[in-house]
Amino acid sequence: MTKRCVLAALVLLACAPAVFAQEHRHPVADMPMHDKFYSRWMRPDMPTQSCCNKADCYPTEARQIGGRWQARRREDGKWMDVPASKIEQNRDSPDGRNHLCAPPPDREHVYPSGVICFIAGVGG
Repeated sequence: MTKRCVLAALVLLACAPAVFAQEHRHPVADMPMHDKFYSRWMRPDMPTQSCCNKADCYPTEARQIGGRWQARRREDGKWMDVPASKIEQNRDSPDGRNHLCAPPPDREHVYPSGVICFIAGVGG
């Protein structure tokens, strides 16, 4: 193998984690939540569209400040303001936890608020 091929292989191996990190998937522990809830959860502001694409919904921390919800994005820990139009009002959280559907930081421009859907947990 030439030095050029070895160098190319090393570059590819070094870049592989970044490529795989781009592919967000539910952790194995949250897959039952996807099957039971996320896959059927429709957007409060657009009831014909799903909240989840098998990657952007997850349990999260949430808080209320001045009567408005904020939820923590998993990728960078940023507290995001949740617009009232994105809050689920027609059902309770299936497991009592807070849940957020939000694109990762590099794709938040797709949704101006950065939030697709939110549901508050018990006592949230």
